Amino acid sequence: MTIARDASRGLSVEILHLSDVVKAALVDSSGDRLGRVEDVVVRPGAAAHPPLVGLVVRIGHRSLFVPMARIASIEPGRAVLVGDTLNLQRFERRPGELLLAQDLYARHLINLQGARLIRANEIELAHVDGRWEVVAVDPSPRVAFRRLFRRFRGHAAGIGPVIDWANIQPFVAHVPSARLRIPYRKLARLHPAQIADLVEAASHEEGEEIIEAVGQDRELEADVFEELDADFQLEFLQSRSNEEAARILASMAPDAAADLISELDQDRRLPVLQLLPATTQRKIRELLNYNPETAGGLMSPDFLCLPEATKVHEALEAVRSSTAPPEALGAIFTHDDDGVLSGMVSVVSLVQSSPEASLASVVERDPPHVHSDWDVHSILRKMSDYNLTVLPVMDEGHHMIGVVTVDDLLRLMLPTGWRRDFGMTAAEE
Repeated sequence: MTIARDASRGLSVEILHLSDVVKAALVDSSGDRLGRVEDVVVRPGAAAHPPLVGLVVRIGHRSLFVPMARIASIEPGRAVLVGDTLNLQRFERRPGELLLAQDLYARHLINLQGARLIRANEIELAHVDGRWEVVAVDPSPRVAFRRLFRRFRGHAAGIGPVIDWANIQPFVAHVPSARLRIPYRKLARLHPAQIADLVEAASHEEGEEIIEAVGQDRELEADVFEELDADFQLEFLQSRSNEEAARILASMAPDAAADLISELDQDRRLPVLQLLPATTQRKIRELLNYNPETAGGLMSPDFLCLPEATKVHEALEAVRSSTAPPEALGAIFTHDDDGVLSGMVSVVSLVQSSPEASLASVVERDPPHVHSDWDVHSILRKMSDYNLTVLPVMDEGHHMIGVVTVDDLLRLMLPTGWRRDFGMTAAEE
């Protein structure tokens, strides 16, 4: 047993490894052995450190539940019972309960602080204010060596660097009887790319649990899908109905949705496409006409191109009310009376300009651009030469039809599975 200082509450607390409790002897007040501890029951809730509800103990051939109120003390290798009688009714898990050893040992957990998957090689319990709580997880592989050392030399006191349980989210898809799910509010603290990393590092079942949690926010769900590699996008869409697939695609950016639809099985493409809203469907159909590795296939059809006479303050208001993706709004474009692209200005320049000035007086004339059939290398060279993050795409009549953003270009040029190749999604073992 370790004695540690809880600085936040000014208390000295007892800390035990879960492995010190599981298989420990259950004894009565006289020290006579009654059975052994099989597991520890907790009920996760709003508390950062969930309290222990009770112990699952084995007496003879029967597993019983002993509430913590009946446990006088716990120490390495021994739990002391209050009184000498027990309720002999067999243990049955109640909804909302987790068994720390059975459900969490050596399984993946989400470390929300680092947005990584870890393994629960050890779980730390603390006795605080008269009750036992789950306080931390130790994911390090040294745990096995510590247990081996303890077997031959007795209890090895102390714990190494651990992760506060407040930053931990367990998976419970493998425990359907617990009726628990990942709270959306916890995952919402992460960036969509971080959530996508977790999905890609997890098993399919665990990934489905993450997707189900973020599904409470349709916009976040769509953002996560956009960040997934194509193989993972298809993996999760294959298990969904056409209606569910269309709902997800409708929330995605049109260019990302078009890429994903083109990867679906051919017999599903048209049925899913026809379920999309008319405006979204039209945009996607137009994008599907282009080679995916050209400017037309990469571009987003959502952008702001305003008449030259528009005032700066009107343009900024248009930015505020626009539904175009933020990355496409890094620059505003202008057209002349014939609808031909005539200029480009960054949002920063707009903010720095006089509100009553016209766009014609602040835009850069004859902006760099590409045409829909230009290949990736030509796009890259143009964006690099002019240090652009947003590049307009024009048709043969010099009318603007879309924008290519730097993140679209990076997503295409980075190899599939690059996060896994560079250890971005690997679970911490």
